[in-house]
Amino acid sequence: MHTLATLDPVSGPAKRADLGRRSALPYALAAFVTLVCNCPAAHAVDGCTVLLCLAAPKWSAIPQCVPPIRQLFHDLARGRSFPTCKMSNAGNSSNGNTTASNAWAQAPTLCPPQYTHLLDIDPGPAYRCDYTGAVSVVINGALFARTWWNTTGQTVTEFTPAAKAQLGTWDPQFDVDYAAWLAAQPTPAPDNPR
Repeated sequence: MHTLATLDPVSGPAKRADLGRRSALPYALAAFVTLVCNCPAAHAVDGCTVLLCLAAPKWSAIPQCVPPIRQLFHDLARGRSFPTCKMSNAGNSSNGNTTASNAWAQAPTLCPPQYTHLLDIDPGPAYRCDYTGAVSVVINGALFARTWWNTTGQTVTEFTPAAKAQLGTWDPQFDVDYAAWLAAQPTPAPDNPR
């Protein structure tokens, strides 16, 4: 099985005490991805590599992850199916306890508020999302991370609190964008007693 627990078996207080190990996780992940993939970027995307990369603190910072993840989003944008993990149990994109799947973004229901825009167009208002789709990584039955992607190659990853606790460090762009959006919201008017 290729789960983050396999890559980083330390948990709880021991994990919090070992800060050096946290910063080594991306390097350990990169080394593992190299061993699993060991294939040129021109080959079809391997589902196991995709799962590992999308569960990383920042896939774009791991050189071995960049070609397969860019290829994944290129393929998804063209309607191709999500890749399967060759070492999987039954089910698409599964390696036992870790699964991933793509969903098409649809504002305002399946698009984070900081990336949702209300457009005033004819015949009436419509919502638009900055992202085309979202790849959700689920570990042991719980959402771990969701990577929002668009056809221009931009991505941002939303990490769950459990993912943040396990990773220790992660790409904070999603949280930064949300905080900026929240700060820009109008202040509610105080209730006026009548």
